[in-house]
Amino acid sequence: MKIKLIADSTCDIPDDLIAQLDIRIAPLSISMGDKIYKDGKEVTSSDIFNFTDTGKGICRTSAVNIAEYSDIYAQERPNCDAILHFIISKDMSACYQNAQLAAQDYDNIFIIDTRNLSSAMGLLILDATDLISEGRTPEEIYNEITRRIPLQDAGFIIDTLQYLHKGGRCTSIQALASSVLKIKPSITVKDGHMSVGKKYRGNLENILRKYIQDRLHNKQNIDTRRIFIANTMTTQNQALVAQAKSIINEIMQFDQVYETPAGGTISCHCGPNTLGIFFSRKT
Repeated sequence: MKIKLIADSTCDIPDDLIAQLDIRIAPLSISMGDKIYKDGKEVTSSDIFNFTDTGKGICRTSAVNIAEYSDIYAQERPNCDAILHFIISKDMSACYQNAQLAAQDYDNIFIIDTRNLSSAMGLLILDATDLISEGRTPEEIYNEITRRIPLQDAGFIIDTLQYLHKGGRCTSIQALASSVLKIKPSITVKDGHMSVGKKYRGNLENILRKYIQDRLHNKQNIDTRRIFIANTMTTQNQALVAQAKSIINEIMQFDQVYETPAGGTISCHCGPNTLGIFFSRKT
């Protein structure tokens, strides 16, 4: 049985892994001024940062529309027995609703609201590839992935609140205070919603170890098969990704540590030098 995996561009999986696993990516749209681009295909994080930092305005993401999903399903469904489609939390985007409407014209398309974003989606997709290799049916995979959704541990730390401020998600006073006091807030994702977690004070390089230690504190309950480091690091801060990987390896050993650039969703809302680690809890 051939099962096709589709994921929205919010999944933040490395390109080489996407190619290796033959995952079809459905790109969200990113508006920059009066122009609209496809996430990951026509615009990069650097483009988003350059546009915003030069004062031209803010970039916004928009959901994959029904027609785009319908086109993807029309192309993929005749060549497989079933489709598993992984989508950003329906509380963050209209992607899930649009995909459901598009899928009404087809059979054996399973739409999965991952209740998450970024590489937490990627973890579920990799779990699905494991289940496919075991010969599980699409229904079995859908049910097992749905069961594992609450086990995803997702979070990231933000270097600056300016992008959240420009997007209307925090006040100018909060942004100014964060800049002056060098406060780096962490963001967590629970049940499909993002919220502010612990706040750290200092330069990103100096607080990175404490942030990762806090995230990995409950070692005995962590699934050590794989962990993602997703980031929007600028060129001059790329060394922090290697530093994060080194710290993770000091704390505990994972079978796979994936490094991946975060796409348009994280870049638009959180800005440059955001770093997140994503792993699963044990079943």
